Amino acid sequence: MPRIANAPVAALVAALLVGFALPAVARNSVYHLSIKDVLDSEDFRTHVGNDVMFFFGNQSAPAGATLKGTFVANHKTNSVGKSDERACAWAMVSALVSLRERALREGGNAVVNVVSYYDKIPFASETEYECHAGGIIAGVVLQGTIARTSR
Repeated sequence: MPRIANAPVAALVAALLVGFALPAVARNSVYHLSIKDVLDSEDFRTHVGNDVMFFFGNQSAPAGATLKGTFVANHKTNSVGKSDERACAWAMVSALVSLRERALREGGNAVVNVVSYYDKIPFASETEYECHAGGIIAGVVLQGTIARTSR
């Protein structure tokens, strides 16, 4: 006859084995996606607007820009039920909203030198941003310098 007293121990051992195995199968897909697609989206128009200009990668800012500091926007979004690309686009819009709000608080009207900055590793591009997507979360991290331009 099996010993019932050992059942909790067996359950604990099984739970620990499953818990240690899960991180080994966690997904972290890296995407380089179109900045233009995000800037042309309804989400961008609705949530970010056009009162702050964004200059990505090595795009030159207007002459005479006054720099106000460099800041990081780190945004994650729930990707359950969404494609990775859709979740990444929303995380990108959210990061741009944060940079926009920071620019306005600092008296700026532009964010220059915008680069992807996931895990503090710069990915500078004028056409693409970096997004990391897992099983349930997608994230975009941007770094940019707030500037005041004469427009």
